[in-house]
Amino acid sequence: MSERRFRFGYVLASKKVSSFIQDSLINHAQENGIDLVPIDLDKPLIEQGPFDCIFHKLYGPEWRKQLEEFALQNPTAIIVDPIDAIEKLHNRLTMLDVVNELKIAGDSETIGIPIQIFVGENSESLLDAITSQGLHFPVIAKPLIANGSADSHQMSLVLKPEGLQGLKPPIVLQEFVNHGGVIFKVYVAGEHVKCVKRRSLPDIPEEKLGMLENLISFSQISNLTAQDQNDDTFAELIEKAVMPPSRFVTDVANQLRDALKLHLFNFDMIRDEKVGNRYLVIDINYFPGYAKIPNYETMMTAFFLDIAREKLNNESR
Repeated sequence: MSERRFRFGYVLASKKVSSFIQDSLINHAQENGIDLVPIDLDKPLIEQGPFDCIFHKLYGPEWRKQLEEFALQNPTAIIVDPIDAIEKLHNRLTMLDVVNELKIAGDSETIGIPIQIFVGENSESLLDAITSQGLHFPVIAKPLIANGSADSHQMSLVLKPEGLQGLKPPIVLQEFVNHGGVIFKVYVAGEHVKCVKRRSLPDIPEEKLGMLENLISFSQISNLTAQDQNDDTFAELIEKAVMPPSRFVTDVANQLRDALKLHLFNFDMIRDEKVGNRYLVIDINYFPGYAKIPNYETMMTAFFLDIAREKLNNESR
C-alpha cells in the first residue's frame, strides 16, 4: 500500500477546517500516502476528484444528492459518514437510545443513560411531566435539536420547580447526576479510541439546593461554586480523577460505533458519585474537535490508513 497514494476529499465548515485541517495533520497524512484535498462546493462533486474517500460534516438536500450521485459512480469509494446515520445524532431524545442496547461484558462496570423526558410545546405542565417520569431536581434542560448551531448549545440547570417557568419547550429534561465535577470525553475514529478527562459541572449537595437560584444557564455555571472552589482546586480534582478502565471504554466505543454506523464521533460519559462503577453517557457528537487530543495527527492518520485498506479491499472484490 506504500507505493499508492490515496486522495481523501473533505467538506467542513470554515471553523472546523481551521481547527482540524492543520499543517501538522496534512503533512503527517502525506508522509503515509494520504493526500487531503478540499472539495469545492461551487463545483459539482462528480466533476472533482478522483477521491478514494470523502469525509464531511455537511447536510442539506443538495449535498445529499451530490453524495448519492458520487457513490453511484464510485461504488468502491468510502463515504465518512452517511448523512442518515449522522442525522440520528441531531435529536437529543433519540441519540442515546442505542446506549441502552449495548451488551457490555465488564467485571463490574455498567453503562446507561440518565433518566430523561421530552416536553413538547403543547405539554400542560412541565412539573407534572417530571414527577410522572420519576425525575428529581436538579435537572438539565437541553434543546431537542443538537445540530451544532448556537441555539442547540443553549442549556440550563434547573434546581427547583420554580425554574421551569423560564424554559420554552420543546426541550429535553435530563436527570442531573453528581459525578465529581469530571467528565470523560471519549473520541472515536473508526477502531481508534482515546479517552480524556475534562472539567464538568460541579456536584450539587442537597443542602445547597435551597441556597442557589432556580435556573442557571450553562454560561453562568462557573459561578455556581466560585465561592469555595478556584481553578487550582478544579485542576487537582481532574488530576485525581481515576480514568475508567480502558477495556471498558473501548468496548463501549466499539459497540456504539457499530450501533450508530458511524466512524467519527465522541461521547461524553460521567461516573455516578453514588455508585462508583456506574457510568452514564450524557451526549454523543458527530465529528468532534479531534485537534484537542494530544498528537491527534497520529490517531487520525491511522484511521485514514484503515479507510485506505478498506478501499483496496473494495477494489479487489
